[in-house]
Amino acid sequence: MPADQKMDAITLLKADHRKVEGLFEDYEGSKGKASKQKLATTICTELLIHTTIEEEIFYPACQGHIEDDLEHEAYVEHDGAKTLIAELLGSTPEDPFFDAKVKVLSEQIKHHVKEEEKRSEGMFAQARAAGLDVDALGEKMAMRKKVLAGEFKKNGLPTPATRSFNGAKVGRSKPVAEAPKAA
Repeated sequence: MPADQKMDAITLLKADHRKVEGLFEDYEGSKGKASKQKLATTICTELLIHTTIEEEIFYPACQGHIEDDLEHEAYVEHDGAKTLIAELLGSTPEDPFFDAKVKVLSEQIKHHVKEEEKRSEGMFAQARAAGLDVDALGEKMAMRKKVLAGEFKKNGLPTPATRSFNGAKVGRSKPVAEAPKAA
């Protein structure tokens, strides 16, 4: 679809989903570290823009019109993805866990997309059934995407911020490479 073509909110979000799925496929087929770094950064950028427009515009519009559990799960899934995004942004393909983190992020996103796009009980189906003005939401979201893309290009990617995670203290034990080996 042309970038200037108007899309309703659900069409816009689904287009984002397909784009990121393609980027994950490209990553799986990539070999060089520079290519992996570039693709991972693009994936992180796309996901940060996507999660921001959902959390700032789409999810608030859905509140009270979709099942609370579905909305709460979406925020937690976003926060799990943002944690991995932060890990990826703070590392490079030389990190022994880099590929694994991209793979797990891909799996988390696939699950999240499946939940949103379920035919009858997914978030998108519930939003349509509730009669939300998806055309107006799509316009707001498209404008916000443009602004975010410009900000990220000018200032770099922001540190991801979680909405449902409370910053629980998590200890760090020895990295796998330093952990004692079983005899």
